[in-house]
Amino acid sequence: MLGLNLEETRVYQDAKQEGRQEGWQEGRQDEAIHLILRQLTRRLKQELPEEVRSQISTLSLPVLEELGESLVDFENLENLLTLLQQHCT
Repeated sequence: MLGLNLEETRVYQDAKQEGRQEGWQEGRQDEAIHLILRQLTRRLKQELPEEVRSQISTLSLPVLEELGESLVDFENLENLLTLLQQHCT
């Protein structure tokens, strides 16, 4: 109509870039969740209860990073539950 291509507009380009960033962030968070779940299972030498797995899956990326650093000091499931209680309440 006016010779404009939707894909050439600034609004379209900004939305496309924002979508990429959100997708990248979600992928990074998913990877962090999976890695931490594997590490916790190995560190605690037991499968984690489903409730705990669900709580971990809802944590933000900064909290997941904190958990990733803290888990090396965990001696039992109670250590994990204490940390989750601090961040999930």
